[in-house]
Amino acid sequence: MIITPVFIILFVIVFILVWIFSNTIDKRKWITFLTSIVLTPIVYFYVFYPFINIFSSYHHQKHFNAEAWKAKPALRYEMSDEMIRDSLFFGKNKNEVKSMLGTSEWYGWDDSIKANSPEKWNYNLGFKPGAFNMMQECIELEFKNNTVTHVYQYQLEKTFEEK
Repeated sequence: MIITPVFIILFVIVFILVWIFSNTIDKRKWITFLTSIVLTPIVYFYVFYPFINIFSSYHHQKHFNAEAWKAKPALRYEMSDEMIRDSLFFGKNKNEVKSMLGTSEWYGWDDSIKANSPEKWNYNLGFKPGAFNMMQECIELEFKNNTVTHVYQYQLEKTFEEK
């Protein structure tokens, strides 16, 4: 565990809340203090921390790895930030992209030709963790003259059909 200023501040807040709660049960300060010392880590790690993780949009970041990209499609969103930030695919041709990412899962829509264009490759990145997240992460690579000129990430709302 890494001790950061945010962790310390949140831990102190949980301690104060547990102290206030313990004080409503018993007015003796030494019992309240001991109870708070014992219960604060339990409340923090089993109540407060999971609650924050459910409703925050934090997720792990990983370096791009072609084998992991192909092996675990549901976790591709972990690599997408580096792909865009470091421009990993700019200037690469279609064969290089295909060898690293595989064949595109679908082609993007091009208004100029009013059809799906083989110059816009799209890949599913999976769903970022979080409560009530219905947005599927996707990435599109746009080619001009057989080289990548534009990469952007977008979201699609996932709808489930009733049978």
